[in-house]
Amino acid sequence: MALDPTPRTASVFFDRRELTRILSLYGRMVAAGEWRDYAIDGQSEACVFAIFRRASEQPLYRIEKRPALARRQGQWAVIGEGGMILRRGHELDQVLRFFDKGRFKVVD
Repeated sequence: MALDPTPRTASVFFDRRELTRILSLYGRMVAAGEWRDYAIDGQSEACVFAIFRRASEQPLYRIEKRPALARRQGQWAVIGEGGMILRRGHELDQVLRFFDKGRFKVVD
């Protein structure tokens, strides 16, 4: 049995409560016909939940968790299609209010 010489760094990922909250929002938006697909990626510095209108496109939105920013700007962010930070905060529910009814509309 050989040991792997490369050190492994821990990945950042959503906990159960966070993922449940995000998937609840995703389910409501799918039922409304706004979103169709998603992807989750756990990296060494951040975890990303990407939201797609169609699977073959760039993500419409990314919900990111970056624990390194928790004491500064807040570890949560909603990032738009062009990479613009649309909302940032310390609490997930506060950041997800960006998607509340009437605050935004997806346009083709």
